[in-house]
Amino acid sequence: MAYQIEITPTALEALEAIADRRTRTAIIRRVDTLTEEPEKQGKPLRGWLAGLMSIRTAGQRYRVVYGIDDKGKRVLIYLVGIRKEGSRRDVYALAERLVQRGLI
Repeated sequence: MAYQIEITPTALEALEAIADRRTRTAIIRRVDTLTEEPEKQGKPLRGWLAGLMSIRTAGQRYRVVYGIDDKGKRVLIYLVGIRKEGSRRDVYALAERLVQRGLI
């Protein structure tokens, strides 16, 4: 049975903020592939983000942070952004701050 994709308002806002239409389309196409076997496609995250998964998309620059609800057969997209290690705007740093504040 296929999973249903649900995008949080935070992820939707981040996706809409991407100016390049081709990049946005590539990310959406990659997210759509998560309907089949999402647990095999991404890598599990550690630390504060334990329990969440991440996939690379749009030329390996962007990351999609998501969670899987096996009971409800849902994939919850929490955040979309660029991987910039050391930057405050790094997608994993942003996700960690959201987890620490209890928003994810």
